[in-house]
Amino acid sequence: MPIVAQSTETTDWVSRFADEVIEESERRAPGKPVVVASGLSPSGPIHLGNLREVMTPHLVADEIRRRGYQVRHLISWDDYDRYRKVPAGVTGIDETWAEHIGKPLTSVPAPKGSPYPNWAEHFKAAMIGSLGELGVEFDGISQTKQYTSGAYREQILHAMRHRNEIDAILDQYRTRKAPAKKSQKPVDEAELEAAEGSGAATEDDGSSGSAGYFPYKPYCGNCEKDFTTVTSYDDDSTELTYACTACGFSETVRLNEFNRGKLVWKVDWPMRWAYEGVIFEPSGVDHSSPGSSYQVGGQIVGIFGGKQPIGPMYAFVGISGMAKMSSSRGGVPTPADALKIMEPQLLRWLYARRKPNQSFKVAFDQEIQRLYDEWDRLEAKVADGTALPADRAAHSRAVRTASGELPGTPRPLPYRTLASVADITAGHEDQALRILSELDPSRPLTSLDEVRPRYDKAEAWINTHVPADQRTIVREEPDAELLKSLDERSRESIRLLLDGLAEHWSLDGLTHLVYGVPKVQAGFSADATPKELPPEIKTAQRAFFALLYQLLVGRDTGPRLPTLLLAVGQEKVRYLLGE
Repeated sequence: MPIVAQSTETTDWVSRFADEVIEESERRAPGKPVVVASGLSPSGPIHLGNLREVMTPHLVADEIRRRGYQVRHLISWDDYDRYRKVPAGVTGIDETWAEHIGKPLTSVPAPKGSPYPNWAEHFKAAMIGSLGELGVEFDGISQTKQYTSGAYREQILHAMRHRNEIDAILDQYRTRKAPAKKSQKPVDEAELEAAEGSGAATEDDGSSGSAGYFPYKPYCGNCEKDFTTVTSYDDDSTELTYACTACGFSETVRLNEFNRGKLVWKVDWPMRWAYEGVIFEPSGVDHSSPGSSYQVGGQIVGIFGGKQPIGPMYAFVGISGMAKMSSSRGGVPTPADALKIMEPQLLRWLYARRKPNQSFKVAFDQEIQRLYDEWDRLEAKVADGTALPADRAAHSRAVRTASGELPGTPRPLPYRTLASVADITAGHEDQALRILSELDPSRPLTSLDEVRPRYDKAEAWINTHVPADQRTIVREEPDAELLKSLDERSRESIRLLLDGLAEHWSLDGLTHLVYGVPKVQAGFSADATPKELPPEIKTAQRAFFALLYQLLVGRDTGPRLPTLLLAVGQEKVRYLLGE
């Protein structure tokens, strides 16, 4: 099958795919724009797993643009698909939406309170907004408009004329059992549905009618639903008769002028490959099984005079601390959710740095701080020329497209520091600016705009993803009982800290001070390195930190101590520590 090989070499996967796509495009359609494609069904919230269906061809298309070629990235909105079930967790809907099952997504009302005219437009809008933030250029194609305008009329009539050939291809797989997956962990029904991408994995393939096989399914002229069966069709006149099992309606129409129906999914997808001249399109891991839409489509596309696109199979995208995603479950994070807590560059990087066949997780928990630290280290390596070629390429694809640089934070301070400050100040911007301006006295911050939008993302993460019992609340009064109970060694450690506060009042200075106090108490220099110190110094540091956290915030842990001290302020630190 014409699937791009997955290399194990440490190279930039995007460049390798771009090489193959350009070569294939020049072979199939010389002189024409390169066409890559994605398919999204707005049947509910379009989640971060679906985003891989877009980001994979986007990155390849963008590389091709950088090389000076014309390229079109098509996103087919499968908004003429049937509404299959009421998704969980969507606000503004209730069980009454079940009455719309079987209708096209564009005929289903939007959730209550939505400004959009129908269900499909409501969920498309959020994704379109996110793609704009991510710098994804695309040509959107509404399948509702394509089908209802008659754009596919000749393709539909052609499929009906060749229905026996299509049926014979499908029949090869109808009784074949899929082999057990070897490389992919077991997935549940909802995940298979999400991975199938465009269309529905379980959709009727047109073989259910007693009158024979028909690859076309009308939407009922009475109830608008697709619980219909074609009972007869005449190739010469194109007269088609169908009956609806939902409402009992029946009618006879001429298919050469009828625009209220669509090809079944396993025929629809390869028809579009041929119609649009698609060269590259990725597909979910389930397409490796016999009878999957991609494999069957590879044979059916020839009936329409086209060829199957090349493209990798992509692995699932998970969420840190959550099970794999599926749009059929409530609360599944979307690209818009991710972009509330992370800059577009970081989200792009997560998709760019992993080959499509490698799974990865998007962090919504504490792991986001580690990811940001890793990103900042990469930025430093790129700046000083020490980054590896593949890492440098992934960074470049994250921060810019062929159209230019994505807007970024002018002064990107560490995310964990910004999150700590946002946590401690609880929305008081003047306090946040005071603390951040003291991080580096040699280069004080003059406005929060210098650290935006990263600061706003960190603040959103604190407010929406950190449980209330983990938020930092600084004591109002000293813990007199704890202070009174301290032994002489603990009192000495606090005195050493207080004596050095004024001199070390900066992020680096306080870091040196808090780590240095236990060293000095043990008879070592505050500058001594870990290699020069016995293991018990680490134990003493942990005990000292826990004591300070208890005295300042009433817990054994909290934000990094240097940041916390700056946030509390010198005067209050001295007050809470008993001076």
